Formats: sequence, structure tokens, C-alpha cells
Amino acid sequence: MPRSTLTSEQIVEAAVELLDAEGLEGLNMRALGRRLGSAATAVYWHVGSKDNLVALAADRAWNEVPRPDPAEVGWRAAAATMATELHAMLTRHSWLVQAFGSLPMFGPGKARHDDHILAVYEAAGFPGAQADQAAATVFTFVLGNALGTAATAALTRKLDRDGGDGEQVLSDSMDRAAEVARQFPRLRVRLDRATAADYGAAPEHTFEFGLHAVLDGLAARLAALSSS
Repeated sequence: MPRSTLTSEQIVEAAVELLDAEGLEGLNMRALGRRLGSAATAVYWHVGSKDNLVALAADRAWNEVPRPDPAEVGWRAAAATMATELHAMLTRHSWLVQAFGSLPMFGPGKARHDDHILAVYEAAGFPGAQADQAAATVFTFVLGNALGTAATAALTRKLDRDGGDGEQVLSDSMDRAAEVARQFPRLRVRLDRATAADYGAAPEHTFEFGLHAVLDGLAARLAALSSS
């Protein structure tokens, strides 16, 4: 695609697709140019640098998280929806979890999300900095739950690039981990109920359980604030 007809929006969309498939380590302007049928120089002309392109792709991903109105659905429903959808977005785009530790995250999409989530906790009744603390607490919980998926995806890609079968190597590793775990009584009981592949995996609905526990804690703090 010639530079004159290539748009930033097309580049960012293709970058997201490439990042989803190959992770941060698989993104380069040459590969992106091939995907777009264009020269790498044309991609650079539109986005400036790889880091800037990742920031643009990340901001596009942040726009996927809905922003329900707490005045219509209530603060807790709005907070739960945003946290659940953020977790789903980070799972779809696991490279974004990688990017948090290596690149600055900025842009109107993320700013719009951050501004709205503060409005949710302010609507709940958290004053001043406590709204920021509530938002940060939930975000940290969501990010922590997304780390496992991102780490598994990154490791599988690395093993594949190194010439092996990433999924098979991980499966073999889990078998060995399960053998070690069987030496310990509580882990042995749990493994007897599942397969080796399930060792280390959280039980079903663990994210929902944890999110409701966090929101229960925030609701309790609100009750304490109102009674003080």
C-alpha cells in the first residue's frame, strides 16, 4: 500500500493484529509493512517510531473498555463492568501487559478510561485521594489476574521461536511440577481431583470471586465513612 494511501488508523489496526499474534517481541516495522503491503519507511513516516506505535495500539485497546454511567447502573455495577471488561481486554491483548513494564502508557483512550473510573468511585462516595486509591486497588487486582495469561503467551511464543513446540514444552513442565506438588498433602488432594495440566491454574470463577471480594471491601469502607 503506497504511503499516500496508507493511513495511521490502518497501521494501528494492523499493529494490534500483529501484536496479538506475535507479542511485543514480534512487532517490527518490516513485518508490519509486509502485512500492509507497504515499505517499512512508509510506516515510520506515519507513526514515527516503534514505541510510539505501541502507544497508539495500546490506546486503541483502552477504547474497547466500556464506560457505564454510575448514575444509571449504580457505582458498584459500573465498577464491576469496567473491571471485568478491562480484564477481558488485557486477556485479548496480552502484549499490553508486557508493555506496562517496558514502555510508557499514554493517550486519550487511557486518559478517558482513567477519568471515568475516578468518576465512578467519586459517585460511590469516596472523597479526594480515596477515589484514586479505590481505582488503583481494583486496577492492581485486574492486572495481577491478567499476568498469568500474558506470561504463558509470551513464554509459548519464545519456546516456539527457539525451535520447539511451546505448548508441548509447557505441558511437559506442568507434568514435572505436578510430580513435585504431589509430595505435599493439600496439593496432592487437589491434583487427585484434576489433571497435571490444571496444576497452578486458578479454579473456575476465581476472577469473579476476587473482584466481588475487593468490591465488598470498598463497600464496607464506604459504610464506615458514612457512619463516622
